[in-house]
Amino acid sequence: MNTAVCRSRGMRGLPSGVDGWLLLDVLLLAGLGVVMVSSASLHLGGARGEPFAYLEKHLLALFLGVTGAFLALQVPSRWLERASPALYFLGIALLVLVLIPGVGKTVNGATRWVAVGGFNLQTSEFMKLFMIFYMAGYLVRRKVEVAHTLWGVVKPVMLVALAAMLLMAQPDFGTTAVLLATVMGMLFLGGAPLWQFGTLFLLVLLGGAALVVTSPYRLERVTSFLDPWSDPLDSGYQLSQALIAFGRGEWTGVGLGNGIQKQFYLPEAHTDFIMAVIGEEFGLVGTLAVILLFALLVWRAFSIGALAEAAGRRYAAHVAWGIGLWLGMQAFINIGVNVGLLPTKGLTLPFISYGSNSLIVSCVAVGVLLRIHWENCTGDESAGGVPWRAS
Repeated sequence: MNTAVCRSRGMRGLPSGVDGWLLLDVLLLAGLGVVMVSSASLHLGGARGEPFAYLEKHLLALFLGVTGAFLALQVPSRWLERASPALYFLGIALLVLVLIPGVGKTVNGATRWVAVGGFNLQTSEFMKLFMIFYMAGYLVRRKVEVAHTLWGVVKPVMLVALAAMLLMAQPDFGTTAVLLATVMGMLFLGGAPLWQFGTLFLLVLLGGAALVVTSPYRLERVTSFLDPWSDPLDSGYQLSQALIAFGRGEWTGVGLGNGIQKQFYLPEAHTDFIMAVIGEEFGLVGTLAVILLFALLVWRAFSIGALAEAAGRRYAAHVAWGIGLWLGMQAFINIGVNVGLLPTKGLTLPFISYGSNSLIVSCVAVGVLLRIHWENCTGDESAGGVPWRAS
């Protein structure tokens, strides 16, 4: 336990065990999300006579996310370690539930949701977090096996492959890519030999290429990504409009609410392409600020993991690193798609995009990170031991 490091990460008015920089970073991202969802969706709600409909749903999701983060903050990491296998199978069951006829809800050709009352539950979002919990436990239990045998690496990959197949049956290629990348990163950090990691990485790339080549609509996305201007009114429409938005923003943007692309041209401006709206309304300065906020988030997650590792709390360390990999990778893919660095995929920008399930699960993940940091600083792993009075 390094109390000096813990104090340096805190802020005046907060307990010494609370990571102030992480908390401030997430509050800035979530606050920007509220502003941008409002800006990007007013015209959509206005067309139905409810201009703030999307904003109200987003605020409800944020409230549920904050509640979930508070609850996660009360759960000791050792409890998560014991429950991790059960959480993995719960995640698999939820993925299967979506595929049951009459249960799963289909939107735009994808079956990814289960209607629960007036709320659509996207089970794949929860699987991301459950998989991190499971992989962290596996890497602790099988540390020597992972570092010295091929079978130690193959076993968890088989379980990830099962989840990936269920995700592709929805289909959800974007979430599958994030899940695989997160698990591979965790295996590498967990000590998997470089040659095994390289072989696994190559196999995943070949599998992804096969999925693209054998699916006409995925192949069209890749070819349009390579040259969106060859067909800007059809296959390259989304990317070309996003690039126009960034071009209009120039250095400092056209001003909050003054973007044109979101109103008439850019599809899914409040979800998948909200970064393009930020680029148009806040320019390069705003775009770089968002990237820096996500870089700070990943840095804090890895720093929390390193502190846990130094304290001998390996499970907590792997969970923190996994969350950092997941959120960083998803942000990278979303921003990469918006700027034309990657082919178009349906992934939200964590904490910013409209998308209730993504926002809620991301907030819960931050609650887990804050809990791990608090345990690092206090050494207290008892339930409900998080202090709320400033020291």
